[in-house]
Amino acid sequence: MPQPLITAAAALVARFRRQRPLRGGSLIVTIFGDSIMPRGGAIALGSLIRVAAPFGLNERLVRTATARLANEGWLDARRAGNRSEYRLSTGGRVRFAEATRRIYDLHSDWSGRWSLVLLPPMRAADRRRLREELTWNGFGEIAAGVYAHPEAQARESGVESKTQGLLSKSLIFNANIEDTTAATRLVGLGWDLQDLGRRYQDFVTRFERVRTALRTRGGPDAQASFIARTLLIHDYRRLHLRDPLLPPRLLQNDWPGARAAELCREIYSRVFAASEQYLSSVALQLEGALPAPDRSVMQRFGGIERP
Repeated sequence: MPQPLITAAAALVARFRRQRPLRGGSLIVTIFGDSIMPRGGAIALGSLIRVAAPFGLNERLVRTATARLANEGWLDARRAGNRSEYRLSTGGRVRFAEATRRIYDLHSDWSGRWSLVLLPPMRAADRRRLREELTWNGFGEIAAGVYAHPEAQARESGVESKTQGLLSKSLIFNANIEDTTAATRLVGLGWDLQDLGRRYQDFVTRFERVRTALRTRGGPDAQASFIARTLLIHDYRRLHLRDPLLPPRLLQNDWPGARAAELCREIYSRVFAASEQYLSSVALQLEGALPAPDRSVMQRFGGIERP
C-alpha cells in the first residue's frame, strides 16, 4: 500500500495536469523561485527536465518554456558543449526577491496609517501602467483615480522605479482614520475579497489532505515531498500575489487567507528536509552538485520548524 503522502501528491499532480492549457512555464517559475534560487539560482537543463517530469511536463515543453522565460528576461542561458544551464537573470532575481518577500514573510502589526495615492491627468497608457503596478502592490481604488492601502507605502513599494517616475507625478498622502467603521467601508470600496476568500478556502480544503497524510507514521517520501512542496507554493503563490494583504483587524473573522497561511507553513516545514534531499539527488549545475540551501530559506514563514 503506497504511503499516504504519495497518494496525496499523485492527486495534486492529477489536478495540475487537468488544467488547460497546461501552464508549464508558470510551474517552472515556481520551481526556480522556491527551490533553485536558494541553491545558487542555476540548474542544468537536463536536470530541470528530470525535476519537471513528475508533474507531467515533457522535455519539449520544458525546453520551450525555459526558452520563453529567457526571452522574457527571467532567465539567462549558458552552454558548455552540448549541455545547457539556466540561471536567474539579474532582473529575474529582483522580481523573485519581491515575490519571495510577499509569499514567505510574516507581516507586522498595522500602525493604523493609510497610504493614499491620487492620480493626476496623464496619458491613458501611463495611467493604466501605474494602476496595474499599484494594484499588484495591493492598493485598492476607493474612488476614480484614488488608491489606498492600510499597510503598504507607495514610495517604498518599488512602484516608482517600475513605472519610470510616473508615481512622482501623483499626490501621495499618509492618513489616519479614527473611525473603525469608516475603515471597514473603505475596504468594501477598494477590494472585492469574496472571490479571493473562496479561492483560499478551496486551497485549504485541497491541502488539508496533504496535512493529514503527513501526520501518519514514518518519514515522508522524498519525491512526494518535493511534489507536495512545489504544488503547495505554486497554488499559494498564485493566490497570495493577488491578495492585498490587508491587516487582520480589517478582515472578516476567520478569514480563510489566515488559515491558508498557517496550513502552508505547517506543510512546508514538514516536507522541506525530504524535498531538499530529493532535489539534491536529481539536480545538478554544469559544474556539479547544487550548492547547499542559503540559510535565509530557513526563515521562510517566520522560521521553518524542524519536524
